Amino acid sequence: MRRLRSSTVVLGGMGVLAATITACGSEPDKRCVDPLTREELPRYECESGGGGGDDDNGGTSTRGSYYYGGSLRDKQVSGGSFDKKAVDTGGFGCSGSGGG
Repeated sequence: MRRLRSSTVVLGGMGVLAATITACGSEPDKRCVDPLTREELPRYECESGGGGGDDDNGGTSTRGSYYYGGSLRDKQVSGGSFDKKAVDTGGFGCSGSGGG
C-alpha cells in the first residue's frame, strides 16, 4: 500500500477547510423587492434614503426592501426572507440553523 506524503495530506486538509469556511460565510442572494407585492425592483429602490419604508424621514423613504435567498420566477420572489439571519446559505459543513 502506498503512503501519502504529509504535504499532500496537509494541502488536501487545507482545501477542505477553505471550502467549509467559504461556504459557511457566503452571503445569500440579495434582491430589492416590494414587500407588499413581492415583485423584484431596481436596486436603487432599496438604496435611496436608507430603507425602512418610513415616510417620516424627510421624503427619502424607499419603496423596496432587501430580500435574501429564495428564487425568482416571473419577477416574483419566493422561498427567502426579508430577514438576512433567517436565510440558511446551505454551505458544506454549516449547521443548518438559520442563525441566532
